[in-house]
Amino acid sequence: MLKKLLIITIVLQCFVVKAQLISDSLLIDNHYRVFLYNKPKSTQTGASLVFAMHGSGGKPQDMVEKGEKLETKSVADNFIIAYPAGYKHYWNECRKASTAAANVENISEVAFFTGMIKYFKDKFQINEKHVFATGFSGGGHMSYSLGLTMTSKIKAISAIVANLPTPENMDCVESKMPLAVMITNGTADQTNPYNGGEVKIPGVSLGTVRATEQSFQYWANLDGYKGNPVKSIVPDADTSNDITIEKYTYKKKGQPEVTLLKVINGKHQWLTDMDVLEESWKFFKRQIE
Repeated sequence: MLKKLLIITIVLQCFVVKAQLISDSLLIDNHYRVFLYNKPKSTQTGASLVFAMHGSGGKPQDMVEKGEKLETKSVADNFIIAYPAGYKHYWNECRKASTAAANVENISEVAFFTGMIKYFKDKFQINEKHVFATGFSGGGHMSYSLGLTMTSKIKAISAIVANLPTPENMDCVESKMPLAVMITNGTADQTNPYNGGEVKIPGVSLGTVRATEQSFQYWANLDGYKGNPVKSIVPDADTSNDITIEKYTYKKKGQPEVTLLKVINGKHQWLTDMDVLEESWKFFKRQIE
């Protein structure tokens, strides 16, 4: 009997956790744009807002699963994670050559993300000065896009396995404003080439991207840095593989931080050597401390 009660309790606890995930939408240019989030505590005001974006062809639930560990820190560190859905599973994220419907139909991501910021401000009284964006692959490109076009609303971004579009493939008006940026790219990535080139995804064309070093230096130059970044080695949390992580950082008081996590032998996939979403939040948190 006690065993049965224990099982029922565990099931109910799981149900309660899952029931906290809320789905809502905004009508943007005649399209309902969907986003998910876990309902914050009623006393949680002045929170930071973190957008976590799925990759090309993905869905918000992909990021919800990856964000489970980070969510456990949301109350103590006072932040809310929003998981937006791309338009027909893709983003309109500055890549001119993209054949995705979001780009072809010129879907306004600025209107969508501006609307979500207002939604969370009105509903939960977030701190509008502490809005951040991170994403995987196409979501990383969407993070770049927000950094390029919404600098006045976005405090910092973290792009995961993504490089900036090449100049000929750039489809955004660049604000060219300083911004805190973290990039996490793998040297063995065949989809988003570490050294630049064509992005290869079955069924859709996305054009070419810059090399990781060029993407890194783009933001470093905007932030006023010169010379070489500080190099360090990230402790290896998974010694079962051949992956190691080198960290390169430009950081100076009064200037936004720019960091590159160079994943040696890393492919176009989530790391087991670190929780990159947790690492992204640590980076974001440094920008407000």
